[in-house]
Formats: sequence, C-alpha cells, structure tokens
Amino acid sequence: MFTGIIEAVGTIKAININAQGARIDIATNSLDMSDVKLGDSIATNGICLTVVAFQSAAGQGSFSADVSNETLKRTGFGHYQVGKAVNLEKAMLASTRFGGHMVSGHVDGVSEILSITNNGNSWEYWLSMPSELSHYIAEKGSVTVDGTSLTVNSLAAGKFRLTIVPHTVKETVFSEYKIGSKVNLEVDLIARYLERLLTKEVTTEPVSNISESMLQKAGFIK
Repeated sequence: MFTGIIEAVGTIKAININAQGARIDIATNSLDMSDVKLGDSIATNGICLTVVAFQSAAGQGSFSADVSNETLKRTGFGHYQVGKAVNLEKAMLASTRFGGHMVSGHVDGVSEILSITNNGNSWEYWLSMPSELSHYIAEKGSVTVDGTSLTVNSLAAGKFRLTIVPHTVKETVFSEYKIGSKVNLEVDLIARYLERLLTKEVTTEPVSNISESMLQKAGFIK
C-alpha cells in the first residue's frame, strides 16, 4: 500500500526483455534505500514492483525488478526507454503520515496529456479519461497519475482537469510531461469497493445448518 506522495524521481538504467516480460534496473537517486530489503515493494510511476536486487549506497542507490507481460501490456511500461525519469515511493509503514490517499499500486489504465496551461502560480493539465474508468473519477475526488496522489478539479466529456502547483512539478515527473505524454492511472480504491458492494449479485440462497432436531436436542424446542 502507498500514499501517492512521491519520495524521489529515479531513472531507468536498463530494460532487459525476456519471455516472461522484462527485468528493469532503476537508479533511485535521492531515495533513501537504507531500510530497503529484498522483496520490498517500491511504486514506480504508480506500479507496485518487487525488489529482487538492490544497491543502497547513498546517492548511488538502485534496484532491480521484474515486470510481467501483463504489466507491459496494460501500463506505460511497454513504451518506456532507458533514461526515462520515474516517480518512486516505498511502501508505506503503519507509522507513515498519510498525506495522500490509499494507493494500491495496481494501474487501472493509461491516460494521455491533452493540454498544459499556465495559470498564475500553478499549471492546468487536461487528461483523457478512459471510458471504462470514467464513473470512478469524480470532481474533487482523488486519482493517481504515475503514482502521484492528485485531486480532480473538474470534468468534461472524456477528460478531467488537474491543477498542479510548482512544488509537485519540481518533485515529480510532471516536469517531463508534454502534450501527448502517456501516464498511468489508478482510480480511487474506495470507489472500486463501493461499486462492488452496491452491485454484487447473490448467486445462491444462504444455507443454514440449524435444523428442528438440533434445536430439540439443544432444549430450544420441547
């Protein structure tokens, strides 16, 4: 589980394609790797990856992770190249300050940057909204873009708007975005669970193990 508060911007050092997908190596730059262990999770542009090897030297840290063919197919990873900057966040601790929202690291779809406009001390980004995800995205609700927890400021047909302050642009890969850039989207986890609860279907009648004879033996029926 993650919070969507980016801790560092890393750089892809190598991508090695194999039959199962790919092995990637990522320079973690300013990310504190001193407490990282094999098997830990690090969200990389919003995708939860498992650390299979790492170096924790200060300022020269890195980690390797395997990316499945499914992930390559359903996320922006299929288009990434060596040298690409990526948002990094280590899995949250029970003691972590919850500055963003609940982020699972499971990408729901890919969106495209449609426009970027300066608006005083902030930037307005319009992004495409995949039709299959549109009912999860609400005005003033939360959405994760390449692992960054953000607030949706408005909606229009097939798109949504984000207002990004300079600090976020500086500390994340937002500074790399151009019109046409593809980004990973994860919708609000609570919205997904609410949908499941409200639309679930009961396929079988509930079965009780209580019988008349059992009630008689227990003394409830004389």
